[in-house]
Amino acid sequence: MSMATTITAAGLNRTGRWLEEPGFGVYVHIPFCLHRCHYCDFNTYASKEASGAQEVHGPYVDALVADIERHGAGNGPATSVFFGGGTPTLLPARDLGRILDAVRASVGIAADAEITVEANPETVDERYFEALLTTGFNRVSIGIQSLVPRVLLGLGRTHSPEVALTALAAARRAGVPDVNADLIYGSQWEEPADWRTSLEGVIEAAPDHISAYALTIEAGTPLATLVTTGRAPDVDPDVQADRYEVAGELLGAAGFERYEISNWARPGRASAHNVLYWSAGDYLGFGAGAHGHLDGTRYWSVRLPRDYIEAASQGRSPEAGRETLEPPERAAEALMLGVRLAGGIDLDAFAHRWGSEALARSLPEIARLEADGLLERAGGWLRATPRGTFLASEIGCRLL
Repeated sequence: MSMATTITAAGLNRTGRWLEEPGFGVYVHIPFCLHRCHYCDFNTYASKEASGAQEVHGPYVDALVADIERHGAGNGPATSVFFGGGTPTLLPARDLGRILDAVRASVGIAADAEITVEANPETVDERYFEALLTTGFNRVSIGIQSLVPRVLLGLGRTHSPEVALTALAAARRAGVPDVNADLIYGSQWEEPADWRTSLEGVIEAAPDHISAYALTIEAGTPLATLVTTGRAPDVDPDVQADRYEVAGELLGAAGFERYEISNWARPGRASAHNVLYWSAGDYLGFGAGAHGHLDGTRYWSVRLPRDYIEAASQGRSPEAGRETLEPPERAAEALMLGVRLAGGIDLDAFAHRWGSEALARSLPEIARLEADGLLERAGGWLRATPRGTFLASEIGCRLL
């Protein structure tokens, strides 16, 4: 075992507050799904659990391990690791464990790191969760999306509400210490009572963390085709704002605290990996289409699994491109990301990290946003106002 694995995650942040030093992350992308949802624009490929799929899954796992080993040490240890997709749990738990072992050996994983895997309710049970725990995962994020059959059908989800709740219960019985439930609100098929049904059902299942995202219509998705051809109405921002207020009301009453625009957690259960992103931290990205960020340089891998497998099997980098941001751009982006957190940004720490000049360049626009009632300062912290939370995209565009 690498010596790096014993290092404590000094940057681990489960409070949900912005940090000057937010830790170091690793993202691993598994691009396979049983079925592609109508709204999904992620780099995923539908593959039924059959011999043909296995012919791709096995080589892809081999390619990930080879790519991680090729990278070697030098950036870790990781304070958070996140397996996303796609549906990582479409692979056997032992394969996910093999990939995690490669991260542990090559990059290093801090002793108290948060290690998350996304899960589709149709692909997991109590035994699977137990196997994940054995391999080293300590957090699961289950894609519930809705607990109303009509809404699930419209979204292109193939599981039932019962299967979703069974998955949450199985994670608890298996002893998963940290469980997140993902929800989507504001779809064309959702009535006000439907959203309350989903929230109340998930709250009753007692997860530690709930992510709730407004449905967006992404170009190139089946849902976008339905909308542009008039076969489905577009989403209504006013309806989504109403749904968001209901989420804040019900989740707050149940003891969840909102720490980022779309994320609520029980005290001390905020996602360290989420906060690393919003604090503009560095992270490695492995897998087809995965993105990473190191010292101001963003890079991304080839999108097609077969291209990724070919590059990794030949010992070549699967990188498809990169861009390096100049210091002023990096600081502006960090400011835009940080004010998504409910607590905002510590301005003194921000100036220390990015330079007082960088902060000074943004002060005129910050003042205008304050005058418009979108940002506010309190105790040396800059944060979005309640109104600004609804207009986060506008804030981001203006700060950039």
